[in-house]
Amino acid sequence: MAGAARSVSDAQLEELDGRFGHEPAEAVVAWAVEQFHPRLCLAASMSDAVLIDLTVRAEPSVEIVFIDTGYHFPETMETLDTVQQRYGLKVRVMGPPREPAEFWKTDPAACCSAYKVAQLHAALESKLAWMSGLRRAESPSRAGAPVVSRDRRGLVKVNPLATWSDDDVARYVAEHDVPVNPLVAKGYLSIGCWPCTRPVEAGEHARDGRWAGSAKTECGLHV
Repeated sequence: MAGAARSVSDAQLEELDGRFGHEPAEAVVAWAVEQFHPRLCLAASMSDAVLIDLTVRAEPSVEIVFIDTGYHFPETMETLDTVQQRYGLKVRVMGPPREPAEFWKTDPAACCSAYKVAQLHAALESKLAWMSGLRRAESPSRAGAPVVSRDRRGLVKVNPLATWSDDDVARYVAEHDVPVNPLVAKGYLSIGCWPCTRPVEAGEHARDGRWAGSAKTECGLHV
């Protein structure tokens, strides 16, 4: 299937990335749907449903994927239920895999690899492209995130919200009454697994609350 994704050349992706950097997220989502649906999915973290809302407006049948590591906050699982009810969706939940109860304590890198990356890889087996809510404003390590690119699997990776600021997200949430994980109001501006996530402090980037005190900045989903 990755070969079919290459019907959009690297040169075309580079040109599109430059163009989409100046176009609304709705245009990016519409392009992804036109080019790749039904072999397109959206990987959602359930921090908020902004990209889900945009996608459902463009094409309600796009598959939404949620990776259940077994370590999510109860609020995140509640948000998953809220999103499914709000939009009439049956989200495809991947996992959790069976591993030791506190795998994150013994080998955090392998925990992310098994619980997140491997699950996403399985979800993308029949896909040509996938979307995520990754944004440049979230951290310095994501400042150069493309709007469209090719991932290491050879699939087209689409980040429709890449250029959005925190204010852009808040504005869309308010205007469209979008579901938001209750943890956001408690300072959890980037929500992952509970053992590796804390609220951010004043002046910190959204992802500074992830793997605090270590050099780790990504779980591997977006590498």
